[in-house]
Amino acid sequence: MPTNWAAFSATEPDFARTAEERFGSFTHHVLATLRKDGSPRTTGLEVRFLYGELWLGMMPDSMKALDLRRDPRFSLQANPGPGTAMAGGDIRISGRAVEVKDPKVIARYAGEVNPPDPSAFHLFRTELTEVVRTFIEDEKYLAVQLWKPGGPVRTTRRT
Repeated sequence: MPTNWAAFSATEPDFARTAEERFGSFTHHVLATLRKDGSPRTTGLEVRFLYGELWLGMMPDSMKALDLRRDPRFSLQANPGPGTAMAGGDIRISGRAVEVKDPKVIARYAGEVNPPDPSAFHLFRTELTEVVRTFIEDEKYLAVQLWKPGGPVRTTRRT
């Protein structure tokens, strides 16, 4: 039961805001896709939260775009940043990437983001299957927040 970013934000606004802030702290993040043989591929990627969607934009015929065309499953991890502080925690988003072909949507996105070549890039919107945040709580607990469509955020704590 996948859902888009707007639906996640509506049901879990604080968690969504934390995730957006965490991804907004740095430009480049890590995307994991699946190769033809099923093995994982990781690569750097810029992401955008616009119009109620989490967008993945890619250069023409990049390996990650070709991976997603073949198998839309992905996992995205926020850049941990310098040092070990990871302000806001470690955020991971998983789901399916759906390539957008509508010229009006592509033009609107390009107008907002200004890609190097507005006429040549792949654009994917995401359908979320999981959002996870791992962080230190009260300088005592390792806390893990997990959200999946159709349910509330579950938090576990370990000492």
